[in-house]
Formats: sequence, C-alpha cells, structure tokens
Amino acid sequence: MRVFIGIDNGVTGSIGIIREDGFYVLHRMTTKSELSYTKKKQNITRVDGIKLSAVLCMYAGDDVKIAIERPFVNPGMFKSTLSAIRCLEATITVIESFKFFSYKYIDSKEWQKVLLPAGCEGPELKIASLEIGKRLFPKIDYDGLKMKDADGILIAEYLRRSYVLK
Repeated sequence: MRVFIGIDNGVTGSIGIIREDGFYVLHRMTTKSELSYTKKKQNITRVDGIKLSAVLCMYAGDDVKIAIERPFVNPGMFKSTLSAIRCLEATITVIESFKFFSYKYIDSKEWQKVLLPAGCEGPELKIASLEIGKRLFPKIDYDGLKMKDADGILIAEYLRRSYVLK
C-alpha cells in the first residue's frame, strides 16, 4: 500500500500520515527534554527516536513516500537553527533505519502555494493551515493534540496529490 508521510521538521513540528485507503493521522513530533550537552546547565528538547520509530514502524514494508520540510536555518538565530538541524538528523536516522529511502526535502512555500489561500503571510499562515487541515481532515483532534497548525498532514496531502497527478 502506498503511504504518504509529511514531516513538519522541528521539535514543535508534526508528522502527518495518509494511506491510499483513506486512513490518515497526525502526530506531534515525538520529543523528549534532557540535560543539554553544553557547559551551561540547561535542558534541550530533542526528537525521541524510539517513539518516532514506534510511529513509523507500522508502515515498514509499504510503499512509503516522505516529504520533509527543510529545516529553519538562520545564522542570526543560532540556537533555533541548531535545534532544527539536530531534529532533522535524528528524524533522517530513524527514517533510514526502516529503509525508507524515498524521501525528499521541500520548502514550506512549495506546499503552502498549493494548499493555502494566496496572500497569507506571517501569523496568518498557521491560522490558515489549521483551518484547511480541519476541513480536509476533520477526524483529527487538533485541540487534543494542542496543534497550532496542520502542517504535517498538509505536507502529506501535498505529497499525495503530487504522486496522484503524475
């Protein structure tokens, strides 16, 4: 069975999964907090690879297509950039452990152009993402997941549409 997985990269991101039989689900990115590796005593949030593996293991053996949103990279925001890169590496390690080698990186504007209304900018993007997600995928408990957007499932939908239209 073909499975489309959209990953909104980052520790506050999400993982959207759509199967060709119509099943869909949205997960918050699986994370954990632990002591930082720096000299300063502080905690950092990291991807929980074991929990991410538990989410993805159900699709081992399927025809899995994955789109990962490019990580936030801004030299002026070093800590946020470092967090995004750490998250990406951990996520890729788990993905490749299942031999899911059919993944690609996409920019947010690529999927937003197709699925969100034209002219959305800044805070409007998250609002539009959540509203469109609720309309397209009404069975997801966005409030229970404490989701501020539906980016993961919309990335999966963008990926599904791009394969269906080929």
